[in-house]
Amino acid sequence: MAHFTARVAANRGGAIALIDDRRTLSWAELDARTNQLVHALRAAGLQVQDTIAVFAGNCVEYFEIMLACTHSGIVFVPVNWHFSAEELAYVINDSGAKLLLVEDAYLATAETAIARGETPTLTKCISIRGQADGFEAFEDFVADQPTTDPKAQCLGGPMFYTSGTTGRPKGVKSSTFAAGADLATMELIGGGLAQMLSIPNDGTTYICGPVYHSAQWAFSFLPFINGSQVVMRHRFDGEQALMDIDTHNVTNVHLVPTQFHRLLRVEETARNGFDGKSLQVVWHGAAPCPPTVKQAMIDWWGHVIFEYYGSTEGSIVTTATSEDWLAKPGTVGKPTPIVEITIRDDDGNVVDTGESGEIFVKNLMGSDFEYHNEPEKTASVHLEPGTYTFGDIGYLDDDGYLFLSDRKIDMIISGGVNIYPAEIEAVLVTHPRIEDAAVFGIPNEEFGEEVKAAVKLCPGVDANDALAEDLIQHCRDHLAGYKAPRSIDFVDEFPRHETGKLYKRLLRDRYWQDRTSNI
Repeated sequence: MAHFTARVAANRGGAIALIDDRRTLSWAELDARTNQLVHALRAAGLQVQDTIAVFAGNCVEYFEIMLACTHSGIVFVPVNWHFSAEELAYVINDSGAKLLLVEDAYLATAETAIARGETPTLTKCISIRGQADGFEAFEDFVADQPTTDPKAQCLGGPMFYTSGTTGRPKGVKSSTFAAGADLATMELIGGGLAQMLSIPNDGTTYICGPVYHSAQWAFSFLPFINGSQVVMRHRFDGEQALMDIDTHNVTNVHLVPTQFHRLLRVEETARNGFDGKSLQVVWHGAAPCPPTVKQAMIDWWGHVIFEYYGSTEGSIVTTATSEDWLAKPGTVGKPTPIVEITIRDDDGNVVDTGESGEIFVKNLMGSDFEYHNEPEKTASVHLEPGTYTFGDIGYLDDDGYLFLSDRKIDMIISGGVNIYPAEIEAVLVTHPRIEDAAVFGIPNEEFGEEVKAAVKLCPGVDANDALAEDLIQHCRDHLAGYKAPRSIDFVDEFPRHETGKLYKRLLRDRYWQDRTSNI
């Protein structure tokens, strides 16, 4: 049996392991399918430390693929399904992916990406629940393989791409999931996380955010390998989520503040019909949560609401219970037992308690990360090996609770998704009518922030609504739609230092007046 399915398949093989919008899979079926898929990957020439890319929404096959890679030392890259063909081609090439697996809804984008001729490492393409020229059907890829236990099982893991402050997205390689390690490593991580986050090993996990996001992966896949059933939806719907939680007796779920907003707007009949007694823990993070929204969720669902602070690079850094937050409104909690936090000034010196500075994290278990193919970027966020920053500003109070106040980098967080202005600016300045561009986040009640662009036009070009729409469409043609500006400001001059540095804060600040936080 596959290592991580063996216990559950032996004890309750007929129980359902995975549920998506279209199908279910039992633990016994999953165990057999995992074995077949490991054999299929090896038959396709994949070896330990090789890389594959997955371009799909939340589906049963996604978890099968991740589980097979985890058992065979293969690195899998979960690609954002919003990405344009240009972005997809870049990630395939940068990661060195040898195999691409694509769900039916995204085959057209994948075909366009491959047609660009920029994916030389690809040796095979697989279609999930769909057909396309040059793609082998997933079921055919798996079907003829034996269900016998694969030999030499070893750890594989994810490499998530997170957009960079400059240029293209960056692959994050964590030492925690180093390909080829003993499977017991993942077992310890999964078990430790479940205990730290109060997630039951044999409960039911609900995932209603994209699994290509590192937090959604961590809060679903890690409980899954410990024996938790996973119920997944491709897209979030508030009323559907309430029904799913009750129908499937969901014990744990990860949400973002935008989803809280939408749950609170569900019609009263559906809200009143919600029981929710199965819920043991509801984790939220990825973006700041408005206090009124969080208070409303605690009032409705009770003290099962927990918050964390972390990142793709550094995993979970702090945690806060409902009681913590009610006692200290605005806190993101205390450091977990495996990390140390220091607050430092611009010279790297530790500041006094209560004083704001850049947040630095050190994993006490020795875990670290690097950006794939980006040694200079890796060095820029490290104070020293093992001590790093996400670019956030905050302070620790006298009791050791962390509060966030700002971001040193330009990152925008919209609906829990990180958006970096640099890659949007790089697209805008390629438009023939644009001389200069600046992108930043402005307040949005539902999503937290939305993307705003300020542009300086070339001489002789007139500003108008039609041009604004053209610029937004220009961004959509080259980037994922969620990165496109929601609105455009036309400016005569940008506030710049004599060195050329843009004072973007001067453009951004007027939208954040009368707010207690800049994030």
